[in-house]
Amino acid sequence: MRVTLRALVAFSAIALLAAACGSSPSSSGSSSTSGTTASGKFLGCMVTDTGGIDDKSFNQSSWEGMQAAAATNPSKIQVTYLPSTTSADYASNISTFIGKKCGIIVTVGFLMADATEAAAKANPHQKFAIVDCSYASACLTGKKEANIDQLVFNTVQDGFLGGYLAAGMSKSHIVATYGGENFGTVTIYEDGFWDGVQYYNQHNHANVTVLGWNETTQKGDFIGNFTDVGAGQSLTNTFIGEGADIIFPVAGGVGLGTAKAIQTADAGGKHVLMEWVDTDGCISAAQYCSYMLTSVTKGITEAVKTAVLSAAGNHFAGGTYIGTLANGGAVLSPYHDLATQVPASLQAQIKTLEQEIEAGKINPATKSPV
Repeated sequence: MRVTLRALVAFSAIALLAAACGSSPSSSGSSSTSGTTASGKFLGCMVTDTGGIDDKSFNQSSWEGMQAAAATNPSKIQVTYLPSTTSADYASNISTFIGKKCGIIVTVGFLMADATEAAAKANPHQKFAIVDCSYASACLTGKKEANIDQLVFNTVQDGFLGGYLAAGMSKSHIVATYGGENFGTVTIYEDGFWDGVQYYNQHNHANVTVLGWNETTQKGDFIGNFTDVGAGQSLTNTFIGEGADIIFPVAGGVGLGTAKAIQTADAGGKHVLMEWVDTDGCISAAQYCSYMLTSVTKGITEAVKTAVLSAAGNHFAGGTYIGTLANGGAVLSPYHDLATQVPASLQAQIKTLEQEIEAGKINPATKSPV
C-alpha cells in the first residue's frame, strides 16, 4: 500500500511541477529575483508533513530551524510554510513555493520523498532540503539530484543509549516501544533501543524484555500514522497491562497518547515512565515532563537552520548531512525532573557508552541505513 501511495504522489508531483517549471519568472508577484522577495529578502520556504506545525516532533523542530535561520538576520531572511493536510498536498504545496521563487524549499519527512525528488528533477536550479530522507537509505530512489540537501540522523546511536537507560531503570524488567509508521526513520530508533536493552542484559546479567519491537525479526507494533493520539493511548495501556514500566513511542504527536496513558496510570498508583522522541519532550510537551525519563533526540532544528543559511549565503552544496552523537545531531536530552532518580552509577555507564560509540568501539545494530 505504501508503494502505491508514493507512486501516486510522484505522478501528481510530476504533472504539477512541470507546469510550475514552465511558468515565467514574472508570473510570481512575490519575488523580484530567484530566492528573494519583492523587498529583497531571501525567502526560505517549508512544507510540513501531515502531523502539522505543532506536532511536538519533526515538523515543529523543522519550523523552529527555519525561524532560527531568519532570526540570525531578520532584515535579510524571511521564512514561511505551508501545511499538508493529506499526502495529496505535498506536490501542490511544493509547486506553490516554486512559483514564489523560494531560495530554498525544505520538505519534512519520509513520505515527501517522491514529491521532492520529482520537483528537484523538474527544477534543477531550485534548491531543496529534505528532513529524515536520503539516497543512502533508499528513501530517495532515483538518480541523485545535486539540488537536494539530505538531512538525516544516525539515531540508532542515541536510541541504543535510551534502551540501555530504560533497561537500567525498569523495575518490572519489561519495557516497550512502538512506531507511528513502519519507516526506516522510525525503526532505526527502535533498533537502537532494542539493541541497548540487549547490551544491558549481557553486561548486567539481567533479563529485561522489550515489547512492541524486535530488531532481529524487524517486526513490531505501529499505529499507522503520526497523528492518532487515542491509538497511542490505547496501545500504551496494553503495554502497561502487560507489565511495561518504561515506554518509548517513536510516533511524533501520537506519543502524547502515551503520556496521557501514563498520567492516568500514575493517578491509579502505577509508576510508569516514558522516553520522548525527536525533540526534548520536557520542552516541547512540558506538561508531561515529570513522566519523561529522557528524550532520544535528533538535531533537526540546527540542521534545517544550517541548510537555510547555506542557501541564503550562496554556499548550498546539496549532499548529505548525518547527525550523530559526535556532532550533537543524535543525543539524549538531560534527565530534567527525574535526574535525582537515575543512579549516579547508571549515568556514568551511559556516559561511557556514549564515548565508546563515538570512538567506534560499540556499533549498535540497525537494518535501517541512514
